[in-house]
This record gives sequence, structure tokens and C-alpha cells, in this order.
Amino acid sequence: MKKIALTFSLMASVLFADNFTLKSDTLKGQLTKKQEFIGFGCSGENISPQLSWSDAPKETKSFALTVYDPDAPTGSGWWHWVVFNIPKNVTMLEEGFGNKPSKDMIQSITDYGINGFGGACPPLGDKAHQYIFTIHALDVDKLDLNEKTNAATVGYYINQHTIAKSTLVSYYGRGK
Repeated sequence: MKKIALTFSLMASVLFADNFTLKSDTLKGQLTKKQEFIGFGCSGENISPQLSWSDAPKETKSFALTVYDPDAPTGSGWWHWVVFNIPKNVTMLEEGFGNKPSKDMIQSITDYGINGFGGACPPLGDKAHQYIFTIHALDVDKLDLNEKTNAATVGYYINQHTIAKSTLVSYYGRGK
């Protein structure tokens, strides 16, 4: 009976989170050189976009943000940014946040092998890649992980504790 009640409670949290919304003043449908990585053959500015969210479920205890490219030619996609232990009273990350250390929030290792924001860098001539920005409302105050934890492991724990999420998708290609 407790299992049924818990399941209903979790489903209700997701159902009542219909207005949970991620938006950006700087991120549009197409990324720009501003959000392109510096390195791996790319010469962008590597500046993370401004992101804000609203209407999280009342049960939210913290947030996590992920940026993932499922089109990367790796067989497993590419993690561009993972931020977790975002306090529940924080509802915005300013433009450039991903390029600065934060004492309260953890930016873990990306697939570039760096901490913080790693911008778009699809191979030359490849189709435009999807960059999926997702804010997760979590049911825990903190994930017991650190800045050296790889993105896949952080993603596992984020998914275990997500009660609602909202996503923005932008695209980027580098021509030939």
C-alpha cells in the first residue's frame, strides 16, 4: 500500500509540474559563435547562455542542469555541461556562469574533460547537432558527488532524484 501511495505521490508531482518552464534571454533556436567551444578545432567564445526557470513543483529541494548533444559521433552522445546542487531558491544562471567557479553549486567534468560549460563543437560538415538544455527539479537538497565526478555518473543520480524537468533545444552546425 505504501508503494502505491508513493507512486501516486510521485506521479502527482510530475502532473502538477506542467508549468515548470526553462527559458533563456540569450539562447535561441540556433547557437552562435558565442556558445561555440574553444578547442577541438572550434574557435568560439565558449560563453554559457543565460537560463531561468519557473513554476517548479513545491516538493523541489534543489535543481540540476544538463546540456547534452545526442548527435555527437561517439556512440553515446556528448555531455557539454552538468551543474548540480543548485539551491531551490535559485531560479537563474546568468550568461557566462558556466565559465566561473561557484562555491555553492558544482559544475562537474564534461566530456571535454573540463569543469564548467563546454560549448558546441560538431565536426565540420556534419548535420546540425541538437543541444538539449534540461533543468531538473530534484527531491534531495544535495547530490553527494563532487566536481571530479563524470557526467554519466552525475546523470544517473540526477535521474534517480528528478521529480520534474523542462527542456530547451537549440541546434548548431559548422558547415564544411
